[in-house]
This record gives sequence, structure tokens and C-alpha cells, in this order.
Amino acid sequence: MTDPQHIIEVAIPLYLEKTFHYLVPERLQHEALTGRRALVPFGNRKLTGYILGKAAGSEIIKLKEIIEILDSEPLWTACELEFFRWTASYYQHPLGEVVRTALPAGINIQTRKGTTGEDSHLTGGKNVRREKFYLPGPTEDPLRQPSAKAQEILAVIREAGNISAADLRKRFGVCTPQLKRLVELDLSRIEEREVYRDPFKDCIVKLDEPRCLHTHQKGALDAIADALNLQKFSPFLLYGVTGSGKTEVYLQAISHALDLGKNALVLVPEIALTPQLTGRFQARFGGGIAILHSGLSDGERYDEWRRIRRGLARIVIGARSAIFAPLDKIGIIIVDEEHEGSFKQSDGLRYNARDLALVRGRLEQSAVVLGSATPSVTSIHAASEGRLTLLGLPERVEGRPMPVVELVDMKGSKTTLSASLSLCLAETLEERRQAIVFLNRRGFATFLVCTDCGKPLTCPNCSVTLTYHRQRGQSLCHYCDYAVPAPGTCPACRGTTLSELGAGTEKLEYELKELLPSARVLRMDSDTTSGKGSHERLLTRMNDGSADILVGTQMIAKGHDFPEVTLVGVVNAEASLGMPDFRAAERTFQLLSQVIGRAGRGENPGRVVVQAIDTGHYAIRSAAEHDAAGFYQQELEFRREAGYPPFTFLAAFAISGLAEHTVSEQADMTARLLAQLKSELKIRVDILGPVPSPIYRLRNRFRRQILLKAVIRGDLHRLLAFWRQRVNVVSTVRISVDIDPVDMM
Repeated sequence: MTDPQHIIEVAIPLYLEKTFHYLVPERLQHEALTGRRALVPFGNRKLTGYILGKAAGSEIIKLKEIIEILDSEPLWTACELEFFRWTASYYQHPLGEVVRTALPAGINIQTRKGTTGEDSHLTGGKNVRREKFYLPGPTEDPLRQPSAKAQEILAVIREAGNISAADLRKRFGVCTPQLKRLVELDLSRIEEREVYRDPFKDCIVKLDEPRCLHTHQKGALDAIADALNLQKFSPFLLYGVTGSGKTEVYLQAISHALDLGKNALVLVPEIALTPQLTGRFQARFGGGIAILHSGLSDGERYDEWRRIRRGLARIVIGARSAIFAPLDKIGIIIVDEEHEGSFKQSDGLRYNARDLALVRGRLEQSAVVLGSATPSVTSIHAASEGRLTLLGLPERVEGRPMPVVELVDMKGSKTTLSASLSLCLAETLEERRQAIVFLNRRGFATFLVCTDCGKPLTCPNCSVTLTYHRQRGQSLCHYCDYAVPAPGTCPACRGTTLSELGAGTEKLEYELKELLPSARVLRMDSDTTSGKGSHERLLTRMNDGSADILVGTQMIAKGHDFPEVTLVGVVNAEASLGMPDFRAAERTFQLLSQVIGRAGRGENPGRVVVQAIDTGHYAIRSAAEHDAAGFYQQELEFRREAGYPPFTFLAAFAISGLAEHTVSEQADMTARLLAQLKSELKIRVDILGPVPSPIYRLRNRFRRQILLKAVIRGDLHRLLAFWRQRVNVVSTVRISVDIDPVDMM
């Protein structure tokens, strides 16, 4: 019988429900510790495995041995492993995949079998960057003096104590011969050190001081500080109107946590919000900050991860994946703009970082602050039931008024900009103030229509129309990136006359430049922010006053603080109301409230012009009248009647494949199995569907969906667990299950 002390449990980063047991050879006994990676044989491959600990039970025979240990120190703590296990269990996702998601990209090693049957190549593994540093040598007065340039370099080395070769080259240009000579004379010596790629290397910030808090801010901070002092799990909802000073509460709460010897994790919904927020944090705290988001290179992200793991960063700021940051001694977790759907991962491990923040906070016994000017309906309901402690900031800082909002009815209008908004823009320019114009649709025209046959240009791979981008000279699918030259010809009748219908941010930018030729107009959407550092450059131009009007999609609607913006215009306010999703009204209200809140955040009052065809819709009217309470009351009544969250729990099945009939058959079979299991388990779960997905064909795959609704969360999870044991999926069909779905498309 194998000695159980020599057996370890290993998770493999593949889509496998179970973990595996391996034997540890004698030579690796002292290295095969929990939290390290091991290279293990798996079938005819060698893969990276994650050591979870010693295996329970000793009846296992014919075990394979691990090949080698890949780490000299653990990559996760016991508390983090508990967090990984909880995540895997709740989202019903393989533990190995959860651990892989938590670790930085590129560190896993695996071999693939080549055509000859031999292991053809090794992939993965992240190289650590090393750099030469020059230090003063043991000799001070050599027999032979170096050249004048070498003596100048030596003076710098001695003054600095140690300096990198890169910094010396920046200062002296080509200096390799002189450095070599200094080393030969023992006037200098070389050390090779591990260095981190620094995402802040080009950032220059001026330190600031904590600001005086108004009464509501102080009350919120005191409540958070009391929880930090007790060092127990304390969840808060910081509900503050736009411009009420939520960020200052965050900063001072984090300062209190740091004083207690604790660390802080800050989550933001989008990369566009990260630069401005990190600037505020750098100005307040200086160093000791790490950032984690998709805008970093793999090398930068890997280095940031190692800095955090080694305790060199006490504050971590990042997008959703930062919830897995290897941060120890977490005292406070902040989720800014907690209502944002982008905290939800849309593929693979479909976790919601906002929800996991509460889970990790409970495991770490830390304070968790969910902050928003427009909290989710679910959070409002949780606060009303006492599951979140409500901290209200109902007023803007320094008593600044909320902007005055004008609703403009666009029924029958064929113009993009109303006369009212055009006049306000001209007045704002005369006053030398700034404006934001919001339209949540990119491109020039929504689509092109053939005037001969009346058919729009559609994507051959997806059930959507192509969006016309004039600057690119293309009609483009925003889902699969299929593109054709534009305006082009009609594929249906070969007609050459195509009409432009609808408007996007590119067209809006064009019309603003025609309307106001002297205005300096910027556009911020996914077309203009694809390059590295593009967000920062655009935001800097708004902050330093070198732009007059910022046009953009939802990425300009929240989190930004431009004191000189006194006017906000909203074009096509009801665009998101037409989405086939029960959250459409909530998202419309949140988006409008957020963009309205960009106006009047400085010393000058703000005004807003909201253009809409349906100005009477409760989401639009509530946002325009700053009536959040009225909106939440009406929306909760709708959710209760319709049986949607927060009064039920959801899981969504997405079934897709290249053959339409196969997808349809698999969807029907899945629904029948779910109904059978529901009957066997005697549980209350509503099974809706299968139905075609709103975008029925996407990237050449036909798509159908099934929605499960349950009043009791446990019933839903039991049904899914039993379904996984009995499911039989056709090899050409994919089925994914999304727990707590956010996107119903």
C-alpha cells in the first residue's frame, strides 16, 4: 500500500470536474508543498498541475509520479485556496481552471505531442527580467587612471551607490567601453538583479493631502473605520450621488486600514477608469501600489503579480480579474461602480467580481465597500433587508447643486442634434467651458440600406447588420469583425446606391466639427482607445483643457471627474431600452444618471440636454429628475411581479453549434432532461425555453438558450449538479452554463 504521506492532490488546468492524485518521489518530498506547481504526466503529455495538499485516503494504487516542482515558494495561501474552492463550487467550474484564472498568464508549462510521437515543444513559462547594476568597487585609487568620461561615470556610480546600466546609458549615451574599464580596474563591480516592469514609469504625480469631509462623508468613514478596528467581515453599500466624494471616502478608509497594518484591494469596472483612479491613489499614497488589468502586457502583469505576492504592494487596483490578486492581510475591499455589468466575466469561468468581493471579504474578515451613484437593484434590496449596511452621501461636495436637466422630445426629428443642444454647445464654447456628448453607439451609421431592394447590409456570420465606419472605409460587424469595403455594393441585388441610417459616435464627431468649426473635439470609444495608453492621452487632453468637447460611448459616462465640464448632451437616450433583457430599464437609468452626473462637478453649475423619443419612460424621466427612489420602487415592483432577481436566482444555458438542426435537437434534449430531473428531485425551478438567442447566429454558430429560475438558490444548484452527472452532449455542440447571468443576449 502506498504511503499516504507521499500522495498529493493536484488540480489540472483543463475542463475536468475532478482533481487527481500523484505520487511524490523521495527526491521531491521536501519541495512538493501546497501552493506550488508541479510538472506532472497526464496521458501522453506533461502539464502544469497545482498542488492542493496531501491526498486523503490510502487505497490508491498505480499512481504516476510527479516529474518536478516548478516553484521555490507557494503561489497561493490557505485562505486563497479556500476562496478558489468556493468559486469553483458556486460557479460549478473545474478547480484547476479557477486556479489558472487566478494566476498570471504565461506561467503554466505544458508539452504537446508532436507528429513523431515525441514531445515536440515546451510552452509557457514567464521569463524574469534581469538587469545589470553598477556599484562602487573595492579599489579607490588605481595605479592607472581611467579616461575622463569613465571618471565622470564613476562619480555618478559612487554618488548613487548603485545604478542600472540602462540609466547610465540614458545619461551618458554609449558607455560600454568605459564601464568595462572601470570593472577591470576594480573601481566598479556588477550585480545582476531581478527588476520589475513598471507600468507607472511614465507617470508624474504631485502628492496631495486628505481633504476635509462633509458631514455625510465623515459619517460613512467613521462607520467603515469602526469595522476596520473590529477586523471582522462588514459589508457596506456606499450610495452617493455623482460628485458626492465617494473616492475621498475610499482614500481615507484605505489610509486607516494601512495604519492598522492591513492592505487594500480596489476593483473598478473598466480599464478606462483605471488611469484616473490610480493617479488619485498615487498622489495620496505615493508608492506601494500595484495595478492589474487587461491593458498591461503579459510581462507587466506578471511582475505586478509577483510584487503583490512578495508584499511589495499594499494597495492593489484593477479590473475584475484583480479579485484574485495574491494580496495578504486584506483589511478592506472596495468595489467602485458596483452596479457595472463588466464585473461579470462573459466566458470560461463566468464569475462576478462584485459578488466574489463579498465572498473574499468574508473569508479575510475584512470590510467590503460597494460604491455607486446608481447601485444595482439587487444591492438596494439587500440594503433594505439589512444584508448590506447603507452609507448615504445624498449631497455633492461643497453643496454644489445637481445639474439642471432638459428633456427634448425627438419624435419626428431627422437630425442627430436638436436645436436646444446645438445652442447650449455654442454657449458653452463662448464661456470657455467644456462639454460631453454621449451616444452609446460607435461607428458612423448604424447600417447601410440598399435603395434599390431595401435590404440592409448584414453580416454573413452573425444575425446582425454591419455598422458603417467612414474613417476606416468599411462596414464592420462588431461581433466577429467581418468587414467589407464601404459604401460598396448590395450583395442581394448588386445595387450601388446605399443609404446611411442611424448615427454613431463617428458621425456625431463629424457633425459637431461641422456645427462648431473652432471646437476641439475628441472621440472616446473602442475605435479610438485600442492602442496602449490611448485612454490616458484622451483623458489628459480633457483634464489640461486642450479639448472642448468629448464625444463617446458608455466609457465616458462614469468615474471621470472633469471640473470644467458644465454641459452634457445625451443623444438617443432610449437606445438601451430596446434590449431583450429584464435589466434594460435599470441599465438605462444607471447610464443616464451617470452621464448626467458628469456635468457641474466644479465651481460652475451644470446643465444637461437629454434627447429621447420616449421622454415619458420611467427610467428616462427618473434619471432626468434625479428621482432614484422612485425608480427603484417601480423597478422592484416589476421584478417581484415578473419573478426576476433579486426575488429569484437564475442560471442560463447557451447551446451553440454549426448545424442548426443539431443545436435545436440538443436544446430540446437538454430541456427534457432538466424537466425530468426537476421532477425526480421534487424542487421548484422554472424552465424557460429553449428559444433562439436574441442574436441567433454568432460567428457562424447557431445559438439557443434555456433560462432557469428558482426562488431557492439551493434548488437551482442541485438541479445543475445532477444535470452535469447525466448530461450527454453531441460532440459538435457546445453547452455553457452561466450562474447569475448578467448578459441575456
